[in-house]
Amino acid sequence: MRFRQIHLDFHNDKHVQIGTQFSKKQFQDMLRLGNVDSITIFAKCFHGWAYYDTQKFAKHPGLSFDLLAEMIDAAHEIGVKTPVYLNVGLDEQLARRHPEWLRRDENDRITCEAGFREPGLHVFCFHSPYLEYMTQHIEEVAAGYDADGIFLDIVYPKTCYCHFCRSTLLAEGKDPYDKQAAEEMAERVYARYTAQINERVRAIKPDMPVYHNSGIRFGRRDMAAMNSHLEVECLPSGGWGYDFFPMSARYLQQIEEKIVGMTGRFHKNWGDFGNYKHPNALRFEAALSLAHGTRCSVGDHLHPDGLMDPIVYRAVGAAYQEVEAKEPWCTDVRNVADVAILAVESLSPAEERKGRSDIGAYRILQEGNILYDFIDTDSDFTAYKVIVLPDRVRITAKLAAKLDTYFKSGGKVLATGESGLNEAGYAFAIDLGATWLGANPFQPDYFRPHFATRSLGEGSFVFYAPGQKVELAEGGVELGFREDSYFNRSASAYYYTHTPNCRNNAGPGMIQSANGIYYAWNAFYDYGENASLFIKETILHALDLLLGSGRTLQTSFPAQGTVTLQHQPHESRYVNHLLYACPVKRGRNLEIIEDMTPIYDVDVTLQVPEPVKRVYLAPTMEDLPFTQEGGAIRYRVPVVECHQMVVIDYIL
Repeated sequence: MRFRQIHLDFHNDKHVQIGTQFSKKQFQDMLRLGNVDSITIFAKCFHGWAYYDTQKFAKHPGLSFDLLAEMIDAAHEIGVKTPVYLNVGLDEQLARRHPEWLRRDENDRITCEAGFREPGLHVFCFHSPYLEYMTQHIEEVAAGYDADGIFLDIVYPKTCYCHFCRSTLLAEGKDPYDKQAAEEMAERVYARYTAQINERVRAIKPDMPVYHNSGIRFGRRDMAAMNSHLEVECLPSGGWGYDFFPMSARYLQQIEEKIVGMTGRFHKNWGDFGNYKHPNALRFEAALSLAHGTRCSVGDHLHPDGLMDPIVYRAVGAAYQEVEAKEPWCTDVRNVADVAILAVESLSPAEERKGRSDIGAYRILQEGNILYDFIDTDSDFTAYKVIVLPDRVRITAKLAAKLDTYFKSGGKVLATGESGLNEAGYAFAIDLGATWLGANPFQPDYFRPHFATRSLGEGSFVFYAPGQKVELAEGGVELGFREDSYFNRSASAYYYTHTPNCRNNAGPGMIQSANGIYYAWNAFYDYGENASLFIKETILHALDLLLGSGRTLQTSFPAQGTVTLQHQPHESRYVNHLLYACPVKRGRNLEIIEDMTPIYDVDVTLQVPEPVKRVYLAPTMEDLPFTQEGGAIRYRVPVVECHQMVVIDYIL
């Protein structure tokens, strides 16, 4: 797996001439300028055109030579790998010839933003003859070209009500319009698609990497296993934002070693011709990949005339020069985490992807410099000191048994809101030192902690999200109580924003017990939505209580920074990554990174079991003074400008 990749999109309308200025030398010069060691190039675009000398498919009418072969030869000549891209989910020229192969909704309408009279993308059903059509397309490329991998795009389980899917469900005695039956069918169709493609490609080249770009959700280990490696597509300014990639990586790194973090060079989204993000953003995004244990990829879109854009490759080259120097400390690494977030998204396919509860949990732990992972119910709970159950984690019998084993091993949970309740939602299914009385009718209501918050001190703080009414059970200790509003807002009684607290004691709001801490509101959702400072500080206070002296990392790094700790056991070292950049909102809703503000004199304390022999900065190899008392290693990082790695060599 190469560290410095380009993902080169190429989607062209039939009315454009293709490759008229393509030059082997210019292509190679740009790859060298970009310090690129792998480039995913194109065999078929979403318009359906092939960019090679196909024997039986539709070559782009404006292309007069074999562009795919030329690019592979040019890249290989300078030692650059060439995985090959085919768009599988979309094929616009074929959609007009075979509309019966298109995916359809429950009203028998093709799934597209528009019909055929306006621009729009038409999605194919893999239960139709289209699957065999695309399989042969992929086989032709795998057999005919020296590709270093196959990248297949726009693929995922698609509920479909076309006549192929309906006929199969009817033959099985099922209602083709039953949502559950349709969803189960979609999963079977997708599994059959990946199995068929993988088998047919590897019959040609047994070691060929194949990646199906489906965007793996939390909990979908089965979909991850269908791939030779994983790639996390995330253009922060293209709608994903800067939360999506770190959250995904903190789950996927546990289940796959070979991961690529894919960002883009575009100011907005794919195919944003003539617009570019600031080079500092690419520096930060490449460093973010390294800090989360993944390789780097930058998305680009080739101009139809075949000329690579020097603006892009100058910026990529600056970022990848730094990556190249850091690679030795970023191979074969494992994330170190004290806390695991049991992702709400992983509990059901119906859950929102990267929903507010999961986002809120991620943000609080990252801003609090707590080392974390995202997990699902199949993860090894005993690897973590604390497991966070954010807001809506109902406890099944299987999960209750797993948590009981975890508690007996000394593990703790931090549960919020409805988390901890049984599947029916009328009682706690695990012992949290609390008895559930019902949903709190007041919204908003207030929390009065028995401790002072770090920044605001003592007081009563408003929760906008729903809360629960509980009372102390045996073994529970109250850490703060609820206060009701005077009344719920209505047309006959209201304040401008919300009703103030009536300063009563309405029962416990936070409870500590032998198994952990229960917080009576959907606190992570509230933080993900409203970012109230007191929520972060009360959550971090709870985690401090639960972790105690067992916290692996403590630092003075500011909340806007990103801190990770990767373990490189084959080299007997830990690598502490510190990153700092401030995305700001510009335009209507774009997250932009431009300035790189240096952060000086960052103190770090690490708890590691091994005796440490050296602490130094990488890649400069500058030694850092450090002290070690017991397992506590202390050092100071003089400056962090975008990204700094600190290496801790230990003695086995």
